[in-house]
Amino acid sequence: MKQNSLTSSPYILYSDGKGNIFEDTSLYVTGRTGWDAMPVPEHEWIELPDGGSLYELPGRRGIGIDVATGDMRLCEKGWAVAAFIPPAHTGFYLSAYETAPDAPTLPLFCYTAVGWQDDKFYVPAMRIEQDIRQECSGFNTDKVESGVEQLINAYPHNRLVKHLAENCALTYHCPAARNYFMGRWECPVPASPACNANCVGCISLQPDEETIVSTQDRLKFKPSVEEIVEFTVPHLQTAPFPLISFGQGCEGEPLLMWETIEKAIIEIRKHTDKGSININTNGSKPDAVKRLCEAGLNSIRVSTNSARREVYMPYYRPNNYEFEDIIESLKVVNSFGGWTSINYFVFPGMTDSIAEYEALRKLIKETNLKMIQWRNFNIDPDWYLGKIGATDTGECMGVQQLLQEIRNEFPDLKYGYFNPPMERIKGNYELDFAHW
Repeated sequence: MKQNSLTSSPYILYSDGKGNIFEDTSLYVTGRTGWDAMPVPEHEWIELPDGGSLYELPGRRGIGIDVATGDMRLCEKGWAVAAFIPPAHTGFYLSAYETAPDAPTLPLFCYTAVGWQDDKFYVPAMRIEQDIRQECSGFNTDKVESGVEQLINAYPHNRLVKHLAENCALTYHCPAARNYFMGRWECPVPASPACNANCVGCISLQPDEETIVSTQDRLKFKPSVEEIVEFTVPHLQTAPFPLISFGQGCEGEPLLMWETIEKAIIEIRKHTDKGSININTNGSKPDAVKRLCEAGLNSIRVSTNSARREVYMPYYRPNNYEFEDIIESLKVVNSFGGWTSINYFVFPGMTDSIAEYEALRKLIKETNLKMIQWRNFNIDPDWYLGKIGATDTGECMGVQQLLQEIRNEFPDLKYGYFNPPMERIKGNYELDFAHW
């Protein structure tokens, strides 16, 4: 992690609406938590990591602190600016701005606060994960394209390999798919074209009436057991730190295809005992999870925006399952000795509220959770809070303090951003993972 050496807050940034970004040295940048703007402690800033990028936020004016008076006021020079911080980093504050009534809804990305000082961009964040599997500098386009050609030729009739190549790796530049075609680490295995939730911020399917669009197209077919087994077995046998994961951003809910996945796991394990078999899921079907564990599932990552039912339900809008089912699925995998983690959508001002903190402590204890993947929430903050009806987010402690408090109470609980390989689960968690 790049350490900062700031002695004062960075300056606010603004965009001219034409792709140019400037600093306003009359204003210090602020950060947003919940609905509120506030100063960001100087020790929470780090340099914008490699792979980060900046967004202009149309229809929004940044909120800063006047350098001369110390008062908060709007930056009227242009549109507000936010940062995308790359995978393996967790943000502490959102970009703070005032939204005009006619401002468009922002697309499904994360909007971290960002400022400028000493010719560098700074963000309030930390590196939460040392695994480098999604570092921008680690991808080689020539190797990805060569891998695509080689594997398409090796599996000419496999629709899943074709989907991962043409849709995921080459069109959307999905890091997991690109890694697969480079022959390393975690291999994505999308399996389900359908879903049993209607998530507000779904990245693969948005209702026609919404003004935002999904960031990628969803899988359109049900893969066969043979298609799954054909390309995953060689990957588990040959890749460094091998791992295959059902449940990807380009599909619905994999547990709706549990019978196919169960047969695939059984068949895979006839050919190799190497690597880890993981499922990324909403955890909606504990009975299906039990069957998958009996077949040989090693780990589960359950996604959630909250440890509280009253926050979870209006976001996921589930069909025929309850919040309690996701807790039960974690318990099931734990009972089989498997690795349990949550894909925890971090939203400053919600995730670090006192009420959420207490609910998270309860969840960890109740499920004997092994890991939290502290993921930045890719969603328009105003839109999200409005959709779930959060008018007052309550007392908050700050994301950085939340991370410290949970670590103090649960020292064995792992923090990260990616599903760990079996070497890391069974071996040295601090050393056994993707690295150069």
